[in-house]
Amino acid sequence: MKKKIIVVGAGIIGASLAYHLAKAGAEVLVFEAGAAAGGVATPNSFAWINASWGNPPDYVKLRLRSMAEWRELKTVHPDLAVNWCGGLSWDLPEVELREFSVQHQSMGYGTKLVTQAEMQKLEPNLKIPPEVGVYVAEEGAIEPDAAARGFLAAAQALGATLHEKTDVLKLLRVGDKIVGIESSAGTFKADEVVVAAGAQTKKLLSDCGKHIDVDAPAGLLVHSKPVAKCLNGLVMAPRLHVRQTAAGRLVAGSDFGGAQPGADPAQTAADLFAALRAFLHEGEILEMDFFTLGYRPTPADGFPAIGRPQGLTGLYVAVLHSGITLAPIVGLFGAAEILHDQRDPLLTPYHPDRLIS
Repeated sequence: MKKKIIVVGAGIIGASLAYHLAKAGAEVLVFEAGAAAGGVATPNSFAWINASWGNPPDYVKLRLRSMAEWRELKTVHPDLAVNWCGGLSWDLPEVELREFSVQHQSMGYGTKLVTQAEMQKLEPNLKIPPEVGVYVAEEGAIEPDAAARGFLAAAQALGATLHEKTDVLKLLRVGDKIVGIESSAGTFKADEVVVAAGAQTKKLLSDCGKHIDVDAPAGLLVHSKPVAKCLNGLVMAPRLHVRQTAAGRLVAGSDFGGAQPGADPAQTAADLFAALRAFLHEGEILEMDFFTLGYRPTPADGFPAIGRPQGLTGLYVAVLHSGITLAPIVGLFGAAEILHDQRDPLLTPYHPDRLIS
């Protein structure tokens, strides 16, 4: 008999879980308060796929495994293809940059120190690259809302049902078991409820007496009007991270999480876009189209919270900041744990109980 699973949230994490659960044979119902691939995180993400940023070895292994899974997905679903464009970074002091490169090479990550001349060949439109940078050819980016919709479409093709514009008001609890949800469209029962609701995870769990230490800081990104190709890959400079989308827009933040919006987000966006124009040759031709505010679900210690909280059966939680990089592996590993109680060892450090009171 098929196990019936409710997935709360249709951002990229919920979408990946829905696809992998449906692929594994579950009856899946997905609920999203807005439109598919909506929410406040996924569509407003910088969408950098990487294992960078000085992470500890266990986390680098998890991220590398997920990057490999992104490549595997391309063979099955071409619309989920990542643009493996490479990433060029110099957003650390040179000594720390060199240490970072050596450390990550020792963990199997393909960092390469590059000279100013090499950086100019990689990205000819940069005005003043520094003397030393780090290049990682295996890094990439994806259009996040399109990727989430791709997962959802694949899940629906396998029989999953998507309820858009349907608020999940609370989780239904009977004793120590979650048995379903109460939504704006009525009550729905299930064998297990998966909460992949990003910033809303805290409230849904709190209503069940589980207080999880997760925040949702804002990040502002500016988006240019489409232009001819002027960047070959991702560029992470001090106080400015930028990439070019498939549609030709330049997307930039003060880092990959976006800029702090401050008291006047419009002014913050204008200042950030001015920095972007000054960053590139012929940057004066760039015109800002709009800016976005994303709210990034971020566990207190910065690492994912994935698994079944103790004390409540029928509940699975997946809340994390690095959703774009980790979406494929959270879906794959999550489905195995939900349906077959098989928890992959790579998830061992990331049980949600460490953050729950």
